Amino acid sequence: MPEENQTPEGIQMYSTLYAVQGSIARITLNRPEKRNALNDELITGIKSGLRAAAAEQSIRVVVISGAGKDFCSGADLSALQKVSESTITENAADARSLMELFTLMRELPVPVIAAVQGRALAGGCGLASAADLVLAAESGRFGYPEVKIGFVPAMVMAILKRNVSEKQAFELLTSGNEITARRAYEIGLVNQVYVDEAFETEVQAYAGVFEKMSKSAVALSKALLYQIDGLAFREAIETGADVNVIARLAKDCQQGISGFLKK
Repeated sequence: MPEENQTPEGIQMYSTLYAVQGSIARITLNRPEKRNALNDELITGIKSGLRAAAAEQSIRVVVISGAGKDFCSGADLSALQKVSESTITENAADARSLMELFTLMRELPVPVIAAVQGRALAGGCGLASAADLVLAAESGRFGYPEVKIGFVPAMVMAILKRNVSEKQAFELLTSGNEITARRAYEIGLVNQVYVDEAFETEVQAYAGVFEKMSKSAVALSKALLYQIDGLAFREAIETGADVNVIARLAKDCQQGISGFLKK
């Protein structure tokens, strides 16, 4: 197992870099020579970075980005070779590792932002879609080309279906086409699109907004938003009422109300 090493950019975790800037944790996919293609080591590195961010009380938001020209081009050739040679049990374990990553992103108490420059394809598009928020540079390209090689983007389907309409999801999943960042924005897959020249500055400013927000309120809002997905209306309202009570008793809320009343 590779050890963590300190670099000028931050801590090297497997094939990722982890750095903290104020209350912003930055996880950088660090395989630029492979267009940040996913393999076991990279997936482990992302999960390690997410867990490190969750363990630091000062962190308010996590930003995932890719080193070099692309965010993530999907699975690398060695990973695809592994799929073709593995047993059912081995493939199941491999799939569950990726499932664990997507679940961890969803359950992290702070927002996860995917900052996409260049290509975000296949598993890379799934990784971006699994984030709570997606910021894209004009150069961004999104797509699920798995069907071209007879593969099914099965796990990311649950994520994509919650991001875009059913017909948009069907088109993306079965056509294998790439779409531009602007098109991804139009269908709801992307929150904001920025020019490449100002992308890093804009990402930093966007993430910085969460430094001013109540960490507990954002965490409760994130958890509730995903918890009510699929619930009947009345059950969703009742769940919201329970969270409302929890929020009222939180220290941040008590202090916020006190400060507001003093104005």
